[in-house]
Amino acid sequence: MKILVTGGAGYIGSHFVKLLLEYGYQPVVIDNLLRGHKEAVPNDVPFEKVDLLDYKELLNIIRKYSPEAIVHFAALAYVGESVEKPQLYYLNNVVGSYNLISAAIEAKIDKFVFSSTCSIYGNPIMIPISESEPSKPINPYANTKLMIETMLKDFESAYGLNFVALRYFNAAGAHFSGEIGESHNPETHLIPLVLYTALGKREKLFVYGNDYDTKDGTCIRDYIHVVDLVDAHLKAIRYLEERKPSSIINLGTGVGNSVLEIITKAEQITQRKIPYEIVGRRAGDPAILVADNKKAKEVLGWEPKYSIEDILESAWKWHKNQKY
Repeated sequence: MKILVTGGAGYIGSHFVKLLLEYGYQPVVIDNLLRGHKEAVPNDVPFEKVDLLDYKELLNIIRKYSPEAIVHFAALAYVGESVEKPQLYYLNNVVGSYNLISAAIEAKIDKFVFSSTCSIYGNPIMIPISESEPSKPINPYANTKLMIETMLKDFESAYGLNFVALRYFNAAGAHFSGEIGESHNPETHLIPLVLYTALGKREKLFVYGNDYDTKDGTCIRDYIHVVDLVDAHLKAIRYLEERKPSSIINLGTGVGNSVLEIITKAEQITQRKIPYEIVGRRAGDPAILVADNKKAKEVLGWEPKYSIEDILESAWKWHKNQKY
């Protein structure tokens, strides 16, 4: 089965491509390389450098390879940047996705997996967060993802596009081979920043607030290993192959770890001291974001396998020998 992977040179997309190859699928990667890394794409995987805003070229590529399904990772994904540059985010994420979905319909592709986000829930009322939690985005990035989910629902009704939207919690970790991992510029995610500090690439880590209503006062997040995450995407493809109804599904472990817990566990794994400084809260940071993942288990037959220790150990292996 041939699968088009947008953003396949990015962090999660490259892990998904690797998994597809392991299971005998034929991935085709498209990426504009604005924030992706060509080095993360295996040499034997077809690669096309194209921007989703170029509808004509996008449609030509889809017709050239005739994939049976599309898995859509490509997006700009910095919350702070989305607040500063909403025009960029609505253009890239929403218009780009509109072009991709429209091209899929024109090419008669009816299986579509979308990379969404738990930030759609904003400041949730109930913890753990289930899919029935109201959608209340509090930044442009989350707004763009919700708009794309809405688009998919409307296009399903009108054109029969069958989809699964996967709302990620905090993706983390690296491939256990050490060949690919998380590399952003600028880096904003906690675990890479913790490990950069352990490596001496940063003088210290900033912890944003220690006065939250949590066990140690710091924010709690649900960290999911990237290998578990991409496994859910493969299960979503198989789900759509069985002609089951479109669905929106949380992807998380159901286990939360605080910022200080991450630092302590990272010190144990790296055997290095990680200096940090408590500073003021960041605007819009919820105290706790932890997934209710029952739906993923029931609908996709998915179960996360890896612990926070596995996440940190794999990430440490990657960051010590980072290749790109």
